[in-house]
Amino acid sequence: MSRKLAPGRLVIASHNPGKVCEIADLLRPHGMDVISAGELGLPEPDETEATFIGNAALKARAAAQASGLPALADDSGLVVDALGGAPGIYSARWAGPDKDFALAMRTVEDVLIEQGADTPRTAHFTCALSLAWPDGDAESFVGRVNGTLVWPPRGNKGFGYDPMFQPAGFDLTFGEMDPYRKHAMSHRAHAFKKLLAAAF
Repeated sequence: MSRKLAPGRLVIASHNPGKVCEIADLLRPHGMDVISAGELGLPEPDETEATFIGNAALKARAAAQASGLPALADDSGLVVDALGGAPGIYSARWAGPDKDFALAMRTVEDVLIEQGADTPRTAHFTCALSLAWPDGDAESFVGRVNGTLVWPPRGNKGFGYDPMFQPAGFDLTFGEMDPYRKHAMSHRAHAFKKLLAAAF
């Protein structure tokens, strides 16, 4: 049986302002007082696991143990079919030390172009959410949204690879969507539905 999360303070184990803002928006209706690991001055642990779930759990446990509060971590990324699943868990690293996602998107596009005009442009975003307590207990939830990569990137409302990702069944990229619309159907939203059903 899943452990329940009582309303109160919760650490978002991230130093990414866009990700923290998106998670805070999803949690706000549930009485959670959200603070980020960055605001608390917590270090970013090395993401040494080979899966989204492994890295999310690692980050959530580190933040919960350091803060003495429940912590929620997200590990998410873009999975491109023609690139054998890359950038995958290394999605942020493709943006380099300056977190330049324009560079990361350009790199993805360049590699696809190298593979030829007939290369499929199908991709999906995966999100693993891990909720951890200071005693080390943790539970993880996974969401996914399928789509197609477009070029040039469109829109400036999202973050990361959002401007080049057009979810299946939509004419807009995540970068063009209003946040409330993206929150309703994103990979993070799918993972959150599972988290909310289990923890609240």
